[in-house]
Amino acid sequence: MDTLIEVRNLMKIYNPGENEVRALNDVSLQIARGEFVAIIGQSGSGKSTFMNMLGCLDVPTSGSYYLNGKDVAGLSDDELSEIRNQEIGFIFQGFNLIQNLTALENVELPLIYRNVPAAKRHEMSTASLEKVGLSNRMDHKPTEMSGGQQQRVAIARALAAAPPVILADEPTGNLDSASSREIMQILRGLHEEGRTVILITHDNNIAASARRVIRIMDGKIVSDTDLSGDQGKSIEEIAAKIEAEGHLCDKNQKAV
Repeated sequence: MDTLIEVRNLMKIYNPGENEVRALNDVSLQIARGEFVAIIGQSGSGKSTFMNMLGCLDVPTSGSYYLNGKDVAGLSDDELSEIRNQEIGFIFQGFNLIQNLTALENVELPLIYRNVPAAKRHEMSTASLEKVGLSNRMDHKPTEMSGGQQQRVAIARALAAAPPVILADEPTGNLDSASSREIMQILRGLHEEGRTVILITHDNNIAASARRVIRIMDGKIVSDTDLSGDQGKSIEEIAAKIEAEGHLCDKNQKAV
């Protein structure tokens, strides 16, 4: 598989100088097109900062970030906005839906910014909502839907324009266990169709759905685990493996 994302020596430093904080500290990695990757870490580990870099929501202090072959690390705000609109489908923990718009209108909104003609926009949005099982809820507003349904609208919105990258930030964080399973099943299905899915989470059980788990601790990548050979195991067994890897990384960090 060809490389979709390449990060080289990425640094993000806050308060440069005596009291500086290295939220990202010399991070390098590659993600191939079509991978399903979980980036896992606890609060303060740097995973949210890394997500902001990958999603072109922030720029690094130094280092390179190539997305689809383009170096985006030094782009202007307007150029980053264009990259976000064209290359990345976002799924957020808080859904980020507009409350006075219907599900269909919420999905159509990013396509308006891409200047997609109205008829094509309607076709793409309808197909995307059908894909996540909401063909009968298109005219409902977020307040008329459950949390799980709202997150499915958010996924449909991310999918509608078929971006190369789906970036999901704690997508099950506000959901009950049944809705969480539904959302993860959708994300697994997207990966099986060939989509590149990057999942940001602190939850081992959620990360267990991925095929590769990258653990961040103190701004550094401390492990990169291939789970492709574990797919015959249960989610609980894979989650236990991820947890054990985390304990080992924590022990090694403390020993340094």
